[in-house]
Amino acid sequence: MKFTEFNFSEKILKGIDKAGYIDCTPVQEKTFNISLKGKDVYVQSQTGTGKTAAFILTILNNFENNTLKFNKRALIIAPTRELAVQIEKEAKLLCSFFNINIGCFFGGVGYKPQEEMLKKGVDIIIGTPGRLLDFEKQGKLSLKDIGYFVIDEADRLFDMGFFPDIRRMARRMSPYFKRQTMLFSATLNISAKQMAWEYMNSPESIEIVSKNVTVENIDQVLYHVGKKEKISLLMGILNSELPRNALIFTNTKHQAVRIHKYLVNNGKKCNYLIGDLPQKKRLTTINDFKSGKINLLVATDVAARGLHIDDLELVVNYDLPGDCENYVHRIGRTARAGKSGKAVALACEEYIFNLEAIEKFIGMKIPVEYASDDLYEKIENVPPPSSYKGRELKKGSGRRRPTGSKKGGGSVKKEGRDTPPARKKKEDFKKRNKRVERVKSVRKDIGKKDSRVLKKSKKPMTEEERLAYYKKKYGDNFKINDGHTAKVRKSSFFKKIISVIKK
Repeated sequence: MKFTEFNFSEKILKGIDKAGYIDCTPVQEKTFNISLKGKDVYVQSQTGTGKTAAFILTILNNFENNTLKFNKRALIIAPTRELAVQIEKEAKLLCSFFNINIGCFFGGVGYKPQEEMLKKGVDIIIGTPGRLLDFEKQGKLSLKDIGYFVIDEADRLFDMGFFPDIRRMARRMSPYFKRQTMLFSATLNISAKQMAWEYMNSPESIEIVSKNVTVENIDQVLYHVGKKEKISLLMGILNSELPRNALIFTNTKHQAVRIHKYLVNNGKKCNYLIGDLPQKKRLTTINDFKSGKINLLVATDVAARGLHIDDLELVVNYDLPGDCENYVHRIGRTARAGKSGKAVALACEEYIFNLEAIEKFIGMKIPVEYASDDLYEKIENVPPPSSYKGRELKKGSGRRRPTGSKKGGGSVKKEGRDTPPARKKKEDFKKRNKRVERVKSVRKDIGKKDSRVLKKSKKPMTEEERLAYYKKKYGDNFKINDGHTAKVRKSSFFKKIISVIKK
């Protein structure tokens, strides 16, 4: 079915034409039949089937017609920053001929630019739950005037622990019968159905279930290889296939950094994408990969969903994922929108036990190919061990507290808040140095003879030695009685010592 067969306005059709869409996908066709009437829907469809255009075009059409008399403001929730940015890009393309303000809100970047967007006014709000709730608590974002509420990749959101946050946001909106709610997910789990029952207005269910969980146009290949030979086989595959672009998945951040170094040291245009990267660097890396500045990207599962690359030719599972659903999402980055692609999996002794669950989930055996000796490429420049030691520092970023903040970012120290350990240790060290200097000055004033009292003797003086010392200092008339303490403490020596100790 074509988009022109629906009752879309001329401006919407121009946006569709600019985006390059001609025929509706099955999920778009079934969604439009319900959502364009203003009814709530919860949709189950696998990745890469055009769900984003389905809810964006629904919002645009209902904005324009306004027959539903809902508030002309939409909120779209996404699980990751990358997916939020991807939705924003597609929304701006489809809304090219409308005077609509679209804003994207997520963590890992500064608050000020996003605050400015909210002040100017945003018609379509796209973002991740954490940052949106921050703005709502600060009173800079009102959820009462939301007329269209979209939850994208609901299963991923709920798996990541955002279910309580989304429920909190739904409770702060207008009642369910005064808004249109659309929920999209690759799988409709219990949490998604509970959300539909609690906060949606008699939603209609749409399930696009394919015989195969994976896209049919993906050519899947599996190689059995030793762990130490994987990088050699990867280089051979890249040199034999010569893909225009390829996405390589690893299970850990350390492995992603390590593989990236191998490829770069052997002349490949490559970068890596992990969750710990600062948001600005993540976006720059993705844009470089999409524009063709780099043709290889090594990534963890942070890129398994929401990352849309036009005409991605090859996906390599360097490590077989522990979650069988992640395998589907990984290879789903290629062969999108009816196009074809190839997915290669390398099964080593460390991750071979994940293979059975993956093949059971996708309902097929992945074809196995034998890697001949010619396919193994010799690695010439072996990089040093990975220097990645955890979360990278984010200069000028991080989560800011809504209250008690300084102008220009940062937080103000409040009463009762503990001093950071590093700073406290530094301050204690400075105090100790000052005290040592004061003791030295006292010793200098008193003289070497009397300074012996300041030093702790390895062997404490006996009572007879102590009595002899005091008699020598204060005279033969010195006696141990109730008055000797006062006499001793009145001396200039002890006055100075006591003042130092008190300080």
